[in-house]
Amino acid sequence: MLPAVLPLAPARTLLERLPDALAEVLGAHHVPPGVVEAEHSAMSPARLAPTANRSVVGVVTELAYLAGPGTTGQQELLDLSLQLATAPLGPLFQRHVSPDRELAALVAARSC
Repeated sequence: MLPAVLPLAPARTLLERLPDALAEVLGAHHVPPGVVEAEHSAMSPARLAPTANRSVVGVVTELAYLAGPGTTGQQELLDLSLQLATAPLGPLFQRHVSPDRELAALVAARSC
């Protein structure tokens, strides 16, 4: 549930751009390069599919509301991704509350 905000346009290249955008967000969260590379590799080839998971739909809706309109620059999008990652999300309340804390816990557990 880690937010990675990137421009939709051009839509036909979204899935090609997504792994690099996620790698940039993970790097900004100080995730070790080996983990970033593994995630980047695991996303190729990327696929887009619908979800019936109401938690995912709810989280995406909430993050879109929190993001609001008007962010356009690449650095602004990265900053917005980092800011949204601090938002408490219902599905994470029983664990680490926000995506940034959940990510930190996952990385720490992996390095043990």
